[in-house]
Amino acid sequence: MTQIQERGSTHVYKVNKISKEEMESMVARCVYEHPPFCSAACPLKLDARAFLEAAAAGDFRKALQLYEKITPFPLILAMGCEAPCEKKCRLAEIGDGVAIRRVEEAAARYGQAQRLGGVFRSRKRKSAAIFGAGLFVLFLAGELEKKAYPTTVFCEEPNLEAFLRRGTDFLDESAFEAELKRLKGKDIQFEFNCALTRELIEEKRGAFDVLCASNEVAARLYPGSVCIPELMIREDVKLVSDLGGGVMEAAFGAKKAALTVDRLAQNLDPRNTRGQEGAVESRLYTDLSAADKLSRVPMAGARYTPEEAAAEAGRCIQCRCEECLKSCAYLKHYKKHPGLLSKEIYNNTQIIMGDHQLNKPMNSCSLCGQCTVVCPNGFDMARVCRLARQNMVSTDKMPLAPHEFALLDMLFSNGDAFLARPQPGFVTCKYVFFPGCQASAIAPETVKAAWLDLCERLEGGVALMLGCCGAIGDWAGREEMAEQTKAFLDRELAKLGDPVVIAGCPSCRKELAGHEGLKIVGIWDVLLEIGLPEGGQGLSRPAAMHDSCGARGDEKTQSAIREIARRLGCELVDTPCSGDRSPCCGYGGLAAYANREVAAEMTEKCLERSDAPYISYCMACRDRFARQGRESRHILELVYGTDAGAPPDISEKRYNRLTLKNELLREVWGEEPREMKLDYELNYTDEARRMMDERMILTDDVIAVLDEVRKTGECIFDEESGLFIARKRVGNATFWLKFSREGDARYLVHRAWSHRMTVVKREG
Repeated sequence: MTQIQERGSTHVYKVNKISKEEMESMVARCVYEHPPFCSAACPLKLDARAFLEAAAAGDFRKALQLYEKITPFPLILAMGCEAPCEKKCRLAEIGDGVAIRRVEEAAARYGQAQRLGGVFRSRKRKSAAIFGAGLFVLFLAGELEKKAYPTTVFCEEPNLEAFLRRGTDFLDESAFEAELKRLKGKDIQFEFNCALTRELIEEKRGAFDVLCASNEVAARLYPGSVCIPELMIREDVKLVSDLGGGVMEAAFGAKKAALTVDRLAQNLDPRNTRGQEGAVESRLYTDLSAADKLSRVPMAGARYTPEEAAAEAGRCIQCRCEECLKSCAYLKHYKKHPGLLSKEIYNNTQIIMGDHQLNKPMNSCSLCGQCTVVCPNGFDMARVCRLARQNMVSTDKMPLAPHEFALLDMLFSNGDAFLARPQPGFVTCKYVFFPGCQASAIAPETVKAAWLDLCERLEGGVALMLGCCGAIGDWAGREEMAEQTKAFLDRELAKLGDPVVIAGCPSCRKELAGHEGLKIVGIWDVLLEIGLPEGGQGLSRPAAMHDSCGARGDEKTQSAIREIARRLGCELVDTPCSGDRSPCCGYGGLAAYANREVAAEMTEKCLERSDAPYISYCMACRDRFARQGRESRHILELVYGTDAGAPPDISEKRYNRLTLKNELLREVWGEEPREMKLDYELNYTDEARRMMDERMILTDDVIAVLDEVRKTGECIFDEESGLFIARKRVGNATFWLKFSREGDARYLVHRAWSHRMTVVKREG
């Protein structure tokens, strides 16, 4: 059989299937990393999700630690904040938004403040002086102290209590005492009863590296000036002196001023590299359908108790856009949102250009397109992975191993097992039935029954074409093979008179639709038009309909299948994620070949929707579900009263295709096909069959090894097990067997395995 050449080791081309700009545009569609709307509205950038999660768990110590990241004085901010976050809470759209400010106050009161610093705390060499009093000065002093700048405040107030009173009249006595204690614990120096004059500023200029002033002091000492040229902060006076009186604005202004001080202290331009300051826009999508606590927790007193605050924080729905992660087993397995995974795959294919740990993830996607449907912005992860595979193949950097068996199977379907014949009595036909390679491999009797039925009831002749549509080459990223398959099928269709293709598989229909000038319909459409044959019957109990990913976006096909099921008397149960949102069974995109673990998780994702039997209209889906032990039937099995039974292993699938072809040649066209017969008896233990199916070792591979043994006599006898061991290189793999034998007449295979190394025999 034709082999596929393994990739080269040094052959590299620069092939860009997707540009950096296009990738960045695609990645921008993913809003997973966008902040929730409450955090986006907060100019101080509180991580509201983490804060409320900690508070909901009653962990006010952790909640306070998170809150102290944005402010040195949590009670002042919490009790005086204008709370722009609450106005943006998504729950406010359908009920009461979370009372975030009340929860912040509870965290500040009930949490344990962090103890920073101490005698060994490292302090910066540059120092700062602040002139004035009020909220801005208070917050700025706290911010600079957090940054470890030696800071001195010069103010007119007589003592620390009077200094703290400026602008904090909204604090109750207990809150004032708590913040006074906090202020005393900070490494900030104060000089009280100062006359704040220009002379004082000039006097202190040489003693400090950076000078700051409140708006009040700046306006009095430098009236009418938009900047303070005498001060070292002169690039943007709004950072230090031109602020309003709001608590939030003062806290935000102080944070910006502290960053300016930081940059000036390092002799850097304070206008550059500041990041995104203040409130930001967010496009985060949040599903509100599960929100149930729409009213705020009432307060028994003037403020929340710890229990009340925890209950209120528990109303937060933790806004995240995880629609794709919830729906897609592939993304869930790798625990990465598509924006991040796409960037990593892009780097793998465009920058590293070689083997990398992202090869397996890019090959594990089923290319089904479910992510694009469930994503509110239509992110197309399938396109990223498809282009990545094409790029890796084009640069000779794609390992053949993940897809080799499937590609060889496609060549087998369009080689030894291929059949294209007109209906007896016709030279060319109006129609051709194309059931697909998986249907012939899994349910050959169903394929035969369907074709004979179409021949009997359609006028103009119905040809039969048994082969692969080429989707396998397309999924593997091997464009050249896909084009060769396309050209091959076009030539064979031309011999039949370019008939209308009746597809038995939605994936085949989708793939063949790319052929120029080809008219194609689904067998389900034909059956609805001409009526169902007699003898068909639905399942005896309610069943779940699984929609093939090949029919995603094809509402007409989805509806047609359900109408056929209804006419058969099937009772269908509603399942989540059906129709266009249906997950892939694990076969699509060759996921089952590249990553069995992920493919199994995809199958489980499909089956977890219902405990009922499953009806599908893709034979690969039927096979995947049956392999997982679920009762599974293809819609055509019900239509024609057939039952494919237990799922065949990989060797049986090939045998079924050949057997179907040979039976039809013999029974319909009167030809006697050539069939290979062994001149010895060959059997397998259950373990051997399991190993062969799991490791994709065919009966043909076993026969090749045994034929080599019979030809050369070369094998090893293992005295411990009493079994013979032999091997043979077939294509790109070396196959090994452990077997017992009775002379040359009977062989029993006990174990089978393979690897891609070459065994070199040394002479002497």
